[in-house]
Amino acid sequence: MSGFFIGIDVGGTNLKAGLTDETGRLLAAARRPLDFRGAETFAADLADLAAEVLSTAGAVPGDAEGVGIGLPGAVSGGEVLYTTNIPLERTDLAALFRRRLDLPVLLGNDADCAAVGEYFQGAGRGLRDFVVLTLGTGLGAGIILDGRLRGGESSSEAGHMVLHAGGEPCPCGRRGCWEQYASATALIRRTEAAMAAHPESALCRLAEEAGGVDGRTPFLAAEAGDETALAVCRAYVEELAEGTASLINILRPEAVAFGGGVAGAPEHLLLEPLRRRVGALCFSRHGGRATRILRAELGNDAGVIGAALLGRVI
Repeated sequence: MSGFFIGIDVGGTNLKAGLTDETGRLLAAARRPLDFRGAETFAADLADLAAEVLSTAGAVPGDAEGVGIGLPGAVSGGEVLYTTNIPLERTDLAALFRRRLDLPVLLGNDADCAAVGEYFQGAGRGLRDFVVLTLGTGLGAGIILDGRLRGGESSSEAGHMVLHAGGEPCPCGRRGCWEQYASATALIRRTEAAMAAHPESALCRLAEEAGGVDGRTPFLAAEAGDETALAVCRAYVEELAEGTASLINILRPEAVAFGGGVAGAPEHLLLEPLRRRVGALCFSRHGGRATRILRAELGNDAGVIGAALLGRVI
């Protein structure tokens, strides 16, 4: 056997690995909790997880073309420049990994890996110019232009475009960054403010029943016809549309796909109004390529598949 690719997705609490063929078809998967006890031990855990998916598929290391690892942070070659959830600044993770499992290693930002996965096996199939926006704790962007990933040191930080000069403070040091208004975290913050201002809203009841607020709360209440929740959803869509339109005006991609938990909201409350608003804001309303607004298709598998196939788009 040969022609296998290994992808590893480093999440906030878990590590997930997958074995794919050259098309990105997922053949085997494994996961374990993230238990960071230092860089060398972390690299060994990743290597052991890669070996596990090989074994599950009845393969050996020599059958694999290489390993891709997606992390929440910035990378350059085999080096982690920084991550948002584990202390790995200026760490040659590829070299540490190869001490345990001697295979070629590529590193990627997690949003970039999600874009690559969707490009080969999801919403971006058959496209050349494609963007994935991930709506989570922050707002990530993976950009593929003419079939090549804008990754590594050229990876996008679209979530840190300033939409509101002097606006909400961002951990990056600036104020008014897009992710402070359009991430899942921002939506939760907006929902909690609406609940405080309107204690009679169904938002409060739903949050109490669920034990707290998450990105689904305003959409659930809006589906029930709650006016406060509908206003929260409309305001969120407007913030998402403003940044999306700016990104489209710069890149003019064929499609933008949205991933993350928030992207699973009912179509009539999120993607349909988003399409209308982006269409009204984009320069393409005057002519030229019109960008499609899509929902990402692969869910939690996107990062693993994309990490496995990083070498095909860089």
